[in-house]
Amino acid sequence: MLNKKKKSLTYSSSGVDIKKANRLVEEIKPIVKKTNRLGADVELGGFGGIFDIRAIGYNDPLLVSSTDGVGTKLLLAIENNCYENIGIDLVAMCVNDLIVQGAEPLFFLDYFSTGSLSKKIARRVIKSISEGCEEANCALIGGETAEMPDFYSPNHFDLAGFSVGAVEREKLLPRNVVSGDVIIGIPSSGLHSNGYSLVRNVIKNMKLDVHDKTPYDNSKTFLEEFLSPTKIYVKQILQLLKNTEGVKGIAHITGGGLTENIPRIFKGKNITAEIDVLTWEKPKIYKWLHNSGNIKESEMLKTFNYGIGMTLIVDQKKDKEIMNFLSKYGEESYKIGKIVKNKGNGSKVDYV
Repeated sequence: MLNKKKKSLTYSSSGVDIKKANRLVEEIKPIVKKTNRLGADVELGGFGGIFDIRAIGYNDPLLVSSTDGVGTKLLLAIENNCYENIGIDLVAMCVNDLIVQGAEPLFFLDYFSTGSLSKKIARRVIKSISEGCEEANCALIGGETAEMPDFYSPNHFDLAGFSVGAVEREKLLPRNVVSGDVIIGIPSSGLHSNGYSLVRNVIKNMKLDVHDKTPYDNSKTFLEEFLSPTKIYVKQILQLLKNTEGVKGIAHITGGGLTENIPRIFKGKNITAEIDVLTWEKPKIYKWLHNSGNIKESEMLKTFNYGIGMTLIVDQKKDKEIMNFLSKYGEESYKIGKIVKNKGNGSKVDYV
């Protein structure tokens, strides 16, 4: 029986304010509407997001899905109250994984979980997610905001993203990677969203003030460098695939670096990627981490993108055409290696 002398418990008094979450949804609707695209319904508030794949003209489509987060880069953003790029990171980590299979990103959903909802912070994060979606021409058709008291440290939250894309069955990548194919690297914009547990350890060991200017660029702080947004490669890669031939496989260089990600393209084949590490200019942040952080180059190569955010494996007769197209599109590229027969040592990536 209810004890009327005691104050009755409510969901709100237990730390979950549904009205606040509902107000947040209303406030972000204009932001989310900017991500609308053909086939999408970006009206928030339903039980599920809707996308009409027939509206965009695919004949025999395969759906490709991806989910990811931004790792402990988020801790740096939280500790320094900097959320303007973290949503772009979230979108990039998902949609870049779609385009490596030749898929056009169609829609995106986000998951924002926190101990106590701050509408101000959530708005900033979702605005950043929307900006990433706009850049990738990907509709933000839904999401979840979870308020979970006692689950997180004060002011902390976590993010996850989910994206779905489509590709015509006959265009699915990778395909027919063989010895003799050329490896082309497209530059990263910096650290992107991987290796931040190591970065944070360097910060801790050096007692670094992230608000200090970097020694190699007096116009930029370490924090600006560390929180620089992950590059979204969607538009240039989709245009490349539409207008050229010869791309056989693509690898998004994330956690595991070149060492772990390139072999994912030719799984099970008796071939090796041979890469010349002197063929591209390393961003200065990597040179600083390598030297000041006392990190071996082998560790850099298997932890960070090390200056190459996306790699293409292409027919050796098409490499110049592909690099010329990228150049006309305003994108730098480097011929960083080739595919060779495996030497019997089990290595899938050899650095020369």
